[in-house]
Amino acid sequence: MSRLESQFEQFFASLSGGPLEPWRASLPARVTEALAPGRHGHLPHWRAALEGLPEPVSCETRLNAAAVTVDCPALDGPARAALEAGLRALMPWRKGPFELCGLRIDTEWRSDMKWARVVPHLSPLAGRRVLDVGCGSGYHLWRMLGAGAALAVGIDPTALFVLQFAAVRHLAGPAPAAVLPFTLEELPRLPVFDTVFSMGVLYHRRSPLDHLRELRECLRPGGELVLETLVVEGDVRTVLMPEDRYAMMRNVWFIPSPAALLRWLDRLGFVDARVVDLTPTTVEEQRATDWGPGQSLADFLDPSDPSRTVEGYPAPLRATFIARAPGG
Repeated sequence: MSRLESQFEQFFASLSGGPLEPWRASLPARVTEALAPGRHGHLPHWRAALEGLPEPVSCETRLNAAAVTVDCPALDGPARAALEAGLRALMPWRKGPFELCGLRIDTEWRSDMKWARVVPHLSPLAGRRVLDVGCGSGYHLWRMLGAGAALAVGIDPTALFVLQFAAVRHLAGPAPAAVLPFTLEELPRLPVFDTVFSMGVLYHRRSPLDHLRELRECLRPGGELVLETLVVEGDVRTVLMPEDRYAMMRNVWFIPSPAALLRWLDRLGFVDARVVDLTPTTVEEQRATDWGPGQSLADFLDPSDPSRTVEGYPAPLRATFIARAPGG
């Protein structure tokens, strides 16, 4: 059995007898199908990279620092070389950072900065079941476990991100966490999660109201939604729909004002909705790196006016909202 299949087998076995047990019957075959070699031309290469990682020896995991850290002091020179080769084969790394057996993965996004903005406003995660929608490499799942979450489930349809999480988990060892290769629309929704995160997803959805409804359907009564997304300044009627691209991204559909998004949450039945953070994205937080090469935020802004995107829209401004599902 491959390392990837073994991890999923362990995860689904851990759901036995719990509120997510219905997933044990419906999801394993769909995971296998989503990660079949023919689904993506690079999948065999990424799977081989995972299989080629050295076996961790005497490792210690630390999840409460900016970089998710796995210390493996027993790895020798050839093993360290194999580790770097395997992890570089899984580039680009977008969300992080990670410190893996002495190898620092400086990702395009400093996801620790987002976590530092969000975490002071959360209900305590200790003992909670958590869902992270659009989780990427799973960096925030590890931080959620570090905050005491009993179970951290991520979903992301990008196969590379699933393999990146599997690589970190291989080094870190067994953990009550998984990244499933699905979109939220494809996931059988069970109203059992104590906290649901959607960070950096809403503006990619053609129907943002459907996305918010689907998030609510994953929450237990009284459960907490953590929504982080792009916003624009304006009143309750203000919603930006880019003509073509926004910051060179084609898949940006709706960017509301904070007031408009609060109304959306209210209309969909969420309660106690509020804005807890409003922060412009900076080139310190998002930039090209050796592990996340290519164009990044500096390339998406007007060089003569960094308060605007290259298309002339307001530069990225990100807001974090907290709300509750009704009941509970």
